[in-house]
Amino acid sequence: MHTVRSFFILLFTLQSFFCASQSKKINGISFVSSRVPITETHVQPVVNLNANYAAIMPFAFMRSLQSNAVNYNNRQYYGETATGAKQYAQELQKKGIKIMMKPQVWISGGKYTGFIEMKTEADWQAFENSYAKFILDYAKVAQDINAELFCIGTELEKFVENRPEFWLNLIRSIKAIYKGKLTYAANWDEFKRTPFWNTLDFIGIDAYFPISDLKTPSVDACIAGWQKHKTVIKQFSDTYKKPILFTEYGYRSVDYTAREPWRSDRALNVVNLQAQVNATKAVFESFWNENWFAGGFLWKWYHNYSSSGGHKNSRFTPQNKPVEALLKEVFKNYK
Repeated sequence: MHTVRSFFILLFTLQSFFCASQSKKINGISFVSSRVPITETHVQPVVNLNANYAAIMPFAFMRSLQSNAVNYNNRQYYGETATGAKQYAQELQKKGIKIMMKPQVWISGGKYTGFIEMKTEADWQAFENSYAKFILDYAKVAQDINAELFCIGTELEKFVENRPEFWLNLIRSIKAIYKGKLTYAANWDEFKRTPFWNTLDFIGIDAYFPISDLKTPSVDACIAGWQKHKTVIKQFSDTYKKPILFTEYGYRSVDYTAREPWRSDRALNVVNLQAQVNATKAVFESFWNENWFAGGFLWKWYHNYSSSGGHKNSRFTPQNKPVEALLKEVFKNYK
């Protein structure tokens, strides 16, 4: 009798320790904007995934890297507008999904936003005024819907580098409107030079770090590839006393997916579902048990679940692929 009782006490102790060691994380998905409003049918797959956050991503557009204005709420997808962003957020919130509002910029031709750079002071000032209006408008939307997180920009390295005072002023203006938590989505090779982490709540990183040159890297190989990056990331958390948030992370289901994870071009098109599983699992095993790590937002999730992803799909989405089962398990354990 005593032996049986001792066994159950030990089992309970181990279970309690295991549960305590798994702190809650932001298990988010990046919810892609579409042409139409969403309904409960579109939200339920997010719930089924055990996700607890969604990034809502309205867009502004630029014609070129030197355009001195952003244009938004004008002839674009419903989900990319203020009205659509609010509707998406509210539908997700009905199911208990928390929100990060993440307004972003798209440049014609898909040019990289990190290279946005004006040529004259007058153009810089015009661009700053336009970008500030865009961000402050969405800070108001975020406040109106009680979003838990607001991302003030995504991968804008040259803009940040050239105009640091603007960003400090922008952050003060945002805080006058929006009362939730703030972050910025720095690219994986940018975050070490971002000058305003001390004014935000999370150090945000779009975590497309190169971690393996193998066609189908093993989980262990990916974990090994993370180590040098993880050391630096933790140093930043320690220095600023801020948690790390992966504002984006994820891998395509292709050969060599962990070599240059940021690549989205069609030149990479040989489907490799196992590579996606292994690289994603390595992210979880490397970070999700760390108390200085807040979680992240997987890139990316489409509203129309049944027709998204699949075993022949080489893109980032995990939908209807083996990696989806991994996400569901991990998110459940850290929910």
